[in-house]
Amino acid sequence: MKFRDRACYLPDPDSLVLTDLHVGRAAASNVEFPLGERGELTDRIAALVNDVAPAEVVVGGDLLQAFDHVPHGVAETVDRLRATVDAAGADLVVTPGNHDSQLSAVYDGPTADEYRLADGETVVCHGHEAPDADAARYVVGHDHPAVEIEGRKRPCYLVGEGVYRGADVVMLPAFTRLAAGVTVNGMHAADFASPLVTDPDAFRPVVWDGDAGEALEFPPLGDLRSFL
Repeated sequence: MKFRDRACYLPDPDSLVLTDLHVGRAAASNVEFPLGERGELTDRIAALVNDVAPAEVVVGGDLLQAFDHVPHGVAETVDRLRATVDAAGADLVVTPGNHDSQLSAVYDGPTADEYRLADGETVVCHGHEAPDADAARYVVGHDHPAVEIEGRKRPCYLVGEGVYRGADVVMLPAFTRLAAGVTVNGMHAADFASPLVTDPDAFRPVVWDGDAGEALEFPPLGDLRSFL
């Protein structure tokens, strides 16, 4: 598995996975990107697909922000994201999250609550509910993890081996930069919204350093807490 800008690429199934885009969050927030939400999300996804050239892009839930309506401009943003993936020759698949009740109003492509990648071993789901499918590895989102190191808060992945029903779990940070992230440093199992995190001490934080172009891996939280 290769980590990138708040996403991950799995070479064997040739899949790029990202979660929690929360399209429309800018419309519900006082915070605006200098170039707008649409351009920021589209440019970053374009950079990712150009980098790894995946066969498919899988959105692991919460493509949308609003629960009960579709804010102005959201449909156009989703269309632009889809066109960006299409232009790269990749397929787009969405696994609905708890924010995606209005998904069918803006997206008519492939969806699956639990999507099994071509390796047969990895299941992508949002992570807000316990999965029904058995897998060797689950890739999820939902909690928007971040870790604070030396006074600086950074979005992070949480990687655990054999931590859920004997399977590995990889939790991705929110892809949208409008999500501040939830600091996991002192969190216990009951503090996580995802039922796939039963022992946070067993998860290793991984931080993507965009400037250096590398993933920084840290010890499991259970060992790391005393240094943070």
